[in-house]
Amino acid sequence: MNSPTYPTKTPNPNPNPNLREQLERIGLTAVAAQLDDMLAYASKQRWSPRQLLEQAARIETAERAHRSLERRLRDSEIKKFKPMADFEWSWPTRIERDVIERAMTLDFLAEARNLVLVGANGLGKTMIAQNICHAAVLAGHSVLFRTASKLLTDLHRQTPEGRLRKLRAYANVALLCIDEVGYLSFDDKSADLLYEVINQRYEQKSLILTTNKPFKEWNEVFPNAACIATMLDRLLHHAEVTVIEGSSYRVRESEQEATARRRRKK
Repeated sequence: MNSPTYPTKTPNPNPNPNLREQLERIGLTAVAAQLDDMLAYASKQRWSPRQLLEQAARIETAERAHRSLERRLRDSEIKKFKPMADFEWSWPTRIERDVIERAMTLDFLAEARNLVLVGANGLGKTMIAQNICHAAVLAGHSVLFRTASKLLTDLHRQTPEGRLRKLRAYANVALLCIDEVGYLSFDDKSADLLYEVINQRYEQKSLILTTNKPFKEWNEVFPNAACIATMLDRLLHHAEVTVIEGSSYRVRESEQEATARRRRKK
């Protein structure tokens, strides 16, 4: 390997008018954007060349980390959600707070374990799942949040080759969340596709799944499907299953809002 060469002539003392453009061309867009301010501050503080390079590296590293986070948040499709600080732990009649708070630490990811949230509508399953997924994105993991309906529709409409690519994508993301299993009924082909997603992640990557149906009622979600027992075997073998019980929080909020509107009219 040839050693790098450096100019032997004295550098031109005049500023390079193309420096910003050259920095952008080699990918140092954050440094280019802050170039004038950085050079002015460096001159004022009498930085050495090494200090200037260190600051340039810090600026670019921070900006790239920020862009990476924005991209992972966008790709995750988590969308808008309430933070766990707003979750009313006292509302459900049954909830395993320790299980959920431990899941928020993301300890299950390293062991490729699954988390399954079971409970009736309006008890916060989706909110909990979204918060865990968001924590995973912030920790640097790739995440994909999909409803069961959207995931299965996505797979159904693909060509055979496209379906294989989609299945690989669902298998490779660090954390996949499948929300709302049980809200709609699906045919046996959909059951086979969901089994493929779960099976390809089995003992490799973690999965979060939310459902409003006990497992014994999954034959109602996938009527005539032959793979339900095998699907549940793969899903639950290395999984934390937590059940939430109680009345719908959304119904409660709706009643409170209606009461408040009636009071304002008086």
